[in-house]
Amino acid sequence: MTVLDALPFGTGILLAGLIGLALGSFIATLVLRWPAGRPVSGRSQCDGCGRALGALDLVPLLSFLGSRGRCRMCGTPIDPFHWRVELGSALIGLAALALLPGTTGWLWALFGWLLLPLALLDARHFWLPDRLSLLLGTVGLLVAGPMLDTTLIDRWVGAVICGLTLAAIAEFYRRVRLKDAMGGGDPKLVAAIGAWLGWQALPLMLLLASLGGIIWALAAQRKGDRPLGERRIPFGVFACTAAFAAVPLWPLIAR
Repeated sequence: MTVLDALPFGTGILLAGLIGLALGSFIATLVLRWPAGRPVSGRSQCDGCGRALGALDLVPLLSFLGSRGRCRMCGTPIDPFHWRVELGSALIGLAALALLPGTTGWLWALFGWLLLPLALLDARHFWLPDRLSLLLGTVGLLVAGPMLDTTLIDRWVGAVICGLTLAAIAEFYRRVRLKDAMGGGDPKLVAAIGAWLGWQALPLMLLLASLGGIIWALAAQRKGDRPLGERRIPFGVFACTAAFAAVPLWPLIAR
């Protein structure tokens, strides 16, 4: 038994929610600043008047509610993306520890927090940074074993086989259709996910991700005027969502 397993049930849930709020604040800043070429670190400031934000302006979720979504000095609306990401990150922690208490739940929460910026960047910019995928995969190889009771070999195989398989499919499609089927970051992301799930649960994850992508594409086709073959699909969003969902589902299926 670890210290994480010894935490009372309610305490673990509350702590995971608070950590999620804090991490969500950083994740929102990263997603907004990095694609724009702005430094992720450094003092936060109002986008309207440029005033450096103080400690009271940076309390996750509560600061937004207390200021009614506006800068206290100039009244410029604060991008709601901040509180939405903070809330989503908190819900990841709350759900993980509520459904899977102890070490397993904490690893699941960490998995979700590492997936969240990748999903958001792909959704907003069709971009899956190699550095984030590398971080995800490295952490998975180092610590993810207890999450689904996988060995290091299981996770290495999951990372290598699935990454190479997706890369081969993408290359085959490119040679046959003379256009890209997916971005270059997708195979790397799936390889990093394999470093967490192991090879056993990867078929479930890929099935869920593919179904999600198909449903999204069909829904977008009904609303838009572009042919389905010309639409870019943020597969990373569905891969991240499916990977997070596969953690509690796989043990139920594998019994």
